[in-house]
Amino acid sequence: MAGKILRSLALLLLAGMAACHDGRPSGDALIAVATNFREAAMRLEADFEAESGYEISLAAGATGQLYAQIQNGAPYDVMLSADRRRPQMLVEDGLAGADSLFTYATGKLVLWSADEALLSCVSGEAVLRSGAFRRLAIANPHLAPYGTAAMEVLTGLGLSDALAGKLVRGQTVGQAFAMVSSGNAELGLVALSQTVQLADNAGGSFWQVPSDLYSPIRQDAVLLERASSNEAARAFLAYLRSEKGRATIAQFGYETD
Repeated sequence: MAGKILRSLALLLLAGMAACHDGRPSGDALIAVATNFREAAMRLEADFEAESGYEISLAAGATGQLYAQIQNGAPYDVMLSADRRRPQMLVEDGLAGADSLFTYATGKLVLWSADEALLSCVSGEAVLRSGAFRRLAIANPHLAPYGTAAMEVLTGLGLSDALAGKLVRGQTVGQAFAMVSSGNAELGLVALSQTVQLADNAGGSFWQVPSDLYSPIRQDAVLLERASSNEAARAFLAYLRSEKGRATIAQFGYETD
């Protein structure tokens, strides 16, 4: 138990700026997970632990932040990124194994409002073009791939300049979602997976952004070199690629092919 506590303290010291941590003591593997995938990862964590007997812990944050933490020595074993670029950069940096790299999910972008009526009877594009709202929340495009995708959408629609004064940015797509949920922004360009989680609560309304308005949000996983012999980390990555793991990921609104 003391070893677990010390390892958790090390994580908090080295990676303490992560946007959120699930609060459990570190177990057999530490997984750095992009914020948009946090809820799906928690479901996968529970199922994997029940089936395998291994224990894992999750630390969620913006992909850019997680990448910087790994560069600075944060003791993660696996990275579940929201893009392909950072895992590839870790391979190029000698911090991750190229043979472990794979796409575990492809995310989708939506325009979401906590107002159930706002996007129910009119397209999101029409709402954006109207400008009849005070704030539009997005993730920081320098740190979060979903923020990059959001800016691609606005640029593609020719609205990046017109709406620049209405944009509010969260460090992560989770923070962007929270701005809308709390009423600090009427609209947000966020992950479809976040709205899927609200299905049981009939939470708000959303417009799924056409995929031709932004680059595919392919999310890659990679095993870090420090964990090359970590059986729990390797088993978790294998579970992500299994039929059951892929089915769970799909339940959260991601494509897995």
